[in-house]
Amino acid sequence: MPRWKKILYTVLAVAVVATGGWYGWTVLHRPDTCHKGVERIGGECIGVNGEGYDFGTPEIRDVARAIAQENEKIDGQPHVTVAMMLPLQSDKAALRRQMRSDLQGAYLGQLQANEGEGEPPKIRLVLANPGRDYQQQSKVVDTLLRMADSSEDRLRAVTGFNLSLDATQDAVERLTEHKIPVLASRISGDRIANKDAADGMAKPQFPGLARILPTNHDAAQALANFNGERGRENRRTVLVHDTRPDGYDESLAKAFSGIQEKGPAGPAAMPFESPAIDEAGSTGNQFTQIANNICDSDADIVYFAGRTLHLRIFALKLAEVGCKNRHYTIISGSDAASLRQDMTEKDWAQLRGADGRAKVTVQYAAPAHPDAWSTELAAWKKKWDATHDRGPTQAELPQYLTEPKAALDKLDKLIDTLRRKGTDLGSAPNLEDSRTMLVHDGLVTIGTALHQVQSGDAKKLPGLQDVGREWSQLQSRHRVQGTSGLICLTSVGNPYDKPAAVVELDPGREGLGKLRFVGLGWPTGRAQPKNCVIPSTT
Repeated sequence: MPRWKKILYTVLAVAVVATGGWYGWTVLHRPDTCHKGVERIGGECIGVNGEGYDFGTPEIRDVARAIAQENEKIDGQPHVTVAMMLPLQSDKAALRRQMRSDLQGAYLGQLQANEGEGEPPKIRLVLANPGRDYQQQSKVVDTLLRMADSSEDRLRAVTGFNLSLDATQDAVERLTEHKIPVLASRISGDRIANKDAADGMAKPQFPGLARILPTNHDAAQALANFNGERGRENRRTVLVHDTRPDGYDESLAKAFSGIQEKGPAGPAAMPFESPAIDEAGSTGNQFTQIANNICDSDADIVYFAGRTLHLRIFALKLAEVGCKNRHYTIISGSDAASLRQDMTEKDWAQLRGADGRAKVTVQYAAPAHPDAWSTELAAWKKKWDATHDRGPTQAELPQYLTEPKAALDKLDKLIDTLRRKGTDLGSAPNLEDSRTMLVHDGLVTIGTALHQVQSGDAKKLPGLQDVGREWSQLQSRHRVQGTSGLICLTSVGNPYDKPAAVVELDPGREGLGKLRFVGLGWPTGRAQPKNCVIPSTT
């Protein structure tokens, strides 16, 4: 064989081996995908999608498809992308139902923002799954950063965020460092918030962050103001708090500890430790001991700084130990909004005594409640009628009640329209747990900001910093009429004096208990001012 042929065959053989090796390496290192743009990591489907993918969660399949249909509808119109970031998988049915409520609110808010008055752009909504407890948030943030730089995606805001965790804070910090506006619709922990200054000149820790939910500090103050008005300021209290590292639990415990009690001192704080947000571990045994200790004290109000799962166990244990026919009120934060969904008929029966009267009542600061505005407005009109011989004019009615009621009426009408059209969202939206209302308000707030910064040239879409700068303008004349209350953002993006809907879980005398709206609590101790003009002392 000629020498040149041997060399040629050798070169070809080497090339074949190299090609095969390269192909084998690429096969072995190719990401395992759940769907286009969604990678399988540790059994979870991590990534971003706006084409109707359900991330392996059947409960959100229909609403994800509805979002995709709205995205297709506005595809040929001037639009920007907004990402809804929150964990979208769980092995617990209750959490999957909560995800559906969140996404129903996002879809309803997207529809309202896209169908509302004002200039373009429309909102293309995508779902971003950062994994359980946001543990894979860095990969999702990588994708969102690329989308913000993309002339095709044009990402202009990220919303969602439902857990006040270190990983959540890392995600918000990195997004805002890259000047991507963030609107946190369901975070109540104080650590993921910018601090206001009296002169309005505070330098934000998270530039471009806005929130529409009061911090735990403000919610606790609202609860204290509300209960003080009801004559509960002289009751003995005790704090029960989770020591597991958790931004929500920590800030809630700090907020409850900071309430100035006017009555006699109660017993010292009683800690417990849970293994995780959604795991009970040994908390049942811990709560039995804590309940016995509370029984031996004079405390009758318990401030509970912990997650919903553990709150339910604690309430049942406190009722179970039988404290000499005494009645206890447990006061907690916004996470308790999901408690009623987890209660069985047996649980409700346990909260009652043998005589059918409640042994334990749970009160919490809900972000919103559908009965709030009609109930409060009726009470306001009753007081007016007692001192006037005529009805109030439109200008005399309280804006802080009438405008949120109008927003809620509009949402109810939209839900009814979708029902009549046959739009399937997986289930009829349930507004009682406040999730749907709050997430809806978040999308409406983003839509308002987008419309406000639009220059009038439909072809020129707003930039990232245009949107981020707009948060502080959403007050006074440009306030957002939310279903959860008037949204008036301070210079660093915090909701000014946003009310807490004070709600109680009442066991009743038989059957399933009821979720009862009992009043509004205001962080400042008074209702928002006319036109929601933020005073300079904030």
